[in-house]
Amino acid sequence: MSGWLPADPALLAGVLPAGAMAVRGAFHPDGADGVPAVAGRPAGTLVLLGWTGGAQWAAFAGSAEAGDGRAEPLDRWTRRLVDAAAAALGARAAYPGEGPPFWPFQRWAMRAEGIAPSPLGLLIHRDWGVWHSYRAALVLAGRLDLVAVPARTSPCDGCARPCLEACPVAAFDGAGYDAAGCAAHLAGPVECLEDGCRARVACPVVPPVPYGAAQMRFHMAALRRGFQ
Repeated sequence: MSGWLPADPALLAGVLPAGAMAVRGAFHPDGADGVPAVAGRPAGTLVLLGWTGGAQWAAFAGSAEAGDGRAEPLDRWTRRLVDAAAAALGARAAYPGEGPPFWPFQRWAMRAEGIAPSPLGLLIHRDWGVWHSYRAALVLAGRLDLVAVPARTSPCDGCARPCLEACPVAAFDGAGYDAAGCAAHLAGPVECLEDGCRARVACPVVPPVPYGAAQMRFHMAALRRGFQ
């Protein structure tokens, strides 16, 4: 597990509110990476943005989008901030929900950051475990200077994998995901909706800033709506 970060830690200073997004990694794309062009120019650098545990929740929870009662508040908030940042940097913004065809964010994450697949099908980080997300990417035409992040082993190596035993409906077997079984379970008033996915909670890697109760309920409610 290895990756790169922009050499300039102030890359997003002044173009994104402090604490709203974490720089999750970066890389110099080639033709096989499926990275879009920028105003007709080939992509020189892709920078991934996202959330790490509960560290960015407060920035969203206090936003207009979070309280306006309209659909998809987190996506709308993300687009508002990242579109503005892209315009300020002369970059192109890309989002996981765009498509079809959809941008290969998981493949980009594997190129950009020290991350690996987990038995749950989610990408796992050495520090953040399975409690993280990729919210957007900034694609720049120029090749930014990047610094290497030291390689580390996957936290799943040597783990007893309690995540596979924790799901109350055995939706995970290490090779696949029983989405129908999960959906049927979440249709009722179950503990997972309040306290989070039992399989994810069982992961021994706990982020320094974990999800709070409100963030946990928000994401589980979004998962249930996605099944409907």
